[in-house]
Amino acid sequence: MNLQSMSNGSSNDLASRLHSLVNMAPIMLFMKGSPEEPRCGFSRQIISILRSNNAKFETFDILQDEEVRQGLKSYSNWPTYPQLYIKGELVGGVDIVRELAESGELAQMLTIS
Repeated sequence: MNLQSMSNGSSNDLASRLHSLVNMAPIMLFMKGSPEEPRCGFSRQIISILRSNNAKFETFDILQDEEVRQGLKSYSNWPTYPQLYIKGELVGGVDIVRELAESGELAQMLTIS
């Protein structure tokens, strides 16, 4: 499910909106495009990693909302996309997620979410 439609039209300030979005699901991925149609190679890679770990995750297409796209960079203190959150906490981008997957840590993180 894409949570794009659930976030539009909110009167909350940006920080509250971002907090709500990162906590919308136990595993939240902010990416370019959708899981079915990733709009960058890094988003495609992270989707592949999550799927290979049988993760159940929700996504938000940051290309559809410039306010979220720019605001989340400051909120997370992470300048690039995709960004993976587990239980509201930033895990990181594709490089960190790949390293966690290779070490087996990602599978553990996904099972407790």
